[in-house]
Amino acid sequence: MESASLDSRFSKPMLDGNRSAGSLEESVSPKPLPVDDSPSAPPKPPNGGFVAWMQVAGSWCLMFNCWGIVNSYGVFQTYYENEMLVYRTSSEIAWIGSIQAFLLLFIGALTGPLYDSGYFRLLLATGTFLMCLGMMMISICTELWQFVLAQGIVVGLGAGCLFIPSVAVLPLYFSSHLAFSIGVAGSGSGVGGIIYSIAFQQLQKSIGFGWASRVMGFISLVTLVFPLLIMRVRSSNPKQKRKVRKLFDSSALRELPFCLFLVWGFFGFAGVYMPLYYVGSYAIETKIMPPALAFYLIPILNAGSVIGRTVPNYAADKTGSLNMFIPTCFGLAVLSFAWIGIHNTPGLIVFIVLYGIFIGAFMTLPFSAVVKLSPHLGVIGVRMGMLCVICSFGILIGTPVGGAVLRQGGWISLQSFGGAALMVSTIFIIATRVAKVGAHPRQKV
Repeated sequence: MESASLDSRFSKPMLDGNRSAGSLEESVSPKPLPVDDSPSAPPKPPNGGFVAWMQVAGSWCLMFNCWGIVNSYGVFQTYYENEMLVYRTSSEIAWIGSIQAFLLLFIGALTGPLYDSGYFRLLLATGTFLMCLGMMMISICTELWQFVLAQGIVVGLGAGCLFIPSVAVLPLYFSSHLAFSIGVAGSGSGVGGIIYSIAFQQLQKSIGFGWASRVMGFISLVTLVFPLLIMRVRSSNPKQKRKVRKLFDSSALRELPFCLFLVWGFFGFAGVYMPLYYVGSYAIETKIMPPALAFYLIPILNAGSVIGRTVPNYAADKTGSLNMFIPTCFGLAVLSFAWIGIHNTPGLIVFIVLYGIFIGAFMTLPFSAVVKLSPHLGVIGVRMGMLCVICSFGILIGTPVGGAVLRQGGWISLQSFGGAALMVSTIFIIATRVAKVGAHPRQKV
């Protein structure tokens, strides 16, 4: 894999001397990783302390907004279908949320080189401005194209600027229990989904849609100022010019496990968002729940995801990320098919809680899984970017296609479509593990 030459072309902010590299090797990689013993090597991460945990808190706030707003889109989908955009189909309305999520991942991958070049604070400031602007502009939208522009494109671009900084800064402060620190920060997206969903539901009834959107914009502004004030990147050598990370690693396409993992990303993200977008409309249309109660399904799902973003990541440090990922994908596929047989309120609530737990793990485990599938730490950034691009296209087409399937074949067709996509992703994640370490069930990977 030409490890030595690749290492010379990539900066290695995640390597922290012999001890920290060894710690990360023991927790996330089955193969020895190169160690940089030069004077310019990054200092050892503190692995705790006030400053380090303040970075986790700042990352939590970034996740609260970038993924929290994306995860709350289901309440907007339900509201638009039943109130503001009743003359539009579910598939057409779903493009708002799918473009938003697509840009979060796609632009997030493109901003990686800017982060590597030292533009951390510029990314935070730009993302903060765009997200607040987009949320404010939603308040004056009345047509579908206006919602696509403000909520889909502007908010999506802002979220994309915040996503990579929220993840990339943590390995500079943690080498041991890195997956757990990412999981704690990632729980902010679940809490954000709860807060934004409930805030919109309650405020649009009391003060109207316009001011409800503006209040959400103010919440975003306040919670994004905090990371701007307290987050900072630890520099390995201030006098050393940082190298720009490449956007594409051609050697990854010659590795069968990583190629299979990319296919998993497309199918998995094409199917995983079906309940998040459509469960509220399903509950109302089938008269399982009144609209006032159906709006709370998305906050309940996000509450479950908080558990899924922390507990499985803690266990993944012991069992292996890919080993944890297989039951996660399979569980989501089974739940999607089980959704077909749910026709009462208790069953739907149990379903949405379980789905939230599994989707929380689904969203956070890929970060440590990429480490497992990389020959050394110098290519992790670019490979995460490649995975994000593939996943973004899965999100972009998944829910609009689901809406078209719903229009043509009804709810069973939509539920089956989501379940089938997730089952295909399960097959590919199993194939990824087998291609990497073989079929031995006890092998940690």
